[in-house]
Amino acid sequence: MVSLFQKKRFLSDYLEGLVDIHNHILPGIDDGAKTVEESLELIKAFEELGIRHFIATPHILPALYPNTADTIHAAHQKLMEAMLEHRMTDVSIVPSAEHMIDDAFDDLLSQDGVLPLKGGYLLVEMSYLQPSLNFDQAIIEITKKGLTPVLAHPERYMYLHQAPGKYEEYRQKGILFQLNMLSLGPYYGKDVQKKAHQLLGSGMIDFIGTDTHSLKHLSAIKELQIKA
Repeated sequence: MVSLFQKKRFLSDYLEGLVDIHNHILPGIDDGAKTVEESLELIKAFEELGIRHFIATPHILPALYPNTADTIHAAHQKLMEAMLEHRMTDVSIVPSAEHMIDDAFDDLLSQDGVLPLKGGYLLVEMSYLQPSLNFDQAIIEITKKGLTPVLAHPERYMYLHQAPGKYEEYRQKGILFQLNMLSLGPYYGKDVQKKAHQLLGSGMIDFIGTDTHSLKHLSAIKELQIKA
């Protein structure tokens, strides 16, 4: 095993068969792929890494990306049709969403407008600037719906770095954590990298995803080295 890791020093060497549960590859509905052509380019680049199965998670963020189940399914259908035209039949994409917990989230949840992942997991996020004022109550309401909240990229919320006890508190509330792959390196900064490794080392990470928005992210993943 040691010799294997010494031979393969890049994380990309170990991604064959990974299901990416967090990405922005659906075209034209958030800050990810802008066109179907860009979506196809991203998928082809993913295939080079051995990743062919995706749960697409565009933002539901009313202030910037007011997506709904209808807009997400429409973008998904458009991409699936394009993939069929290009005979990309070995790729699977399931539509879901990354839900911002903000003032609009409570209504979205109560009206069953959320898009959980398979198994009842609901991918949620907060602002990078400050924690959501209604976060704790939103988590309660999510669990009342029989869903399991999954907090996207917990390592990237700098205000949580200042209150490390919050991570354990969130875990006790039943929140699972999804790590961004690029957080394992210096892409988002040294503080984020340090926190990512701390959470991983303490067994708090339940899922990993790429959070890919562009080819730039995939290029960075290709260069991400791991320790032997």
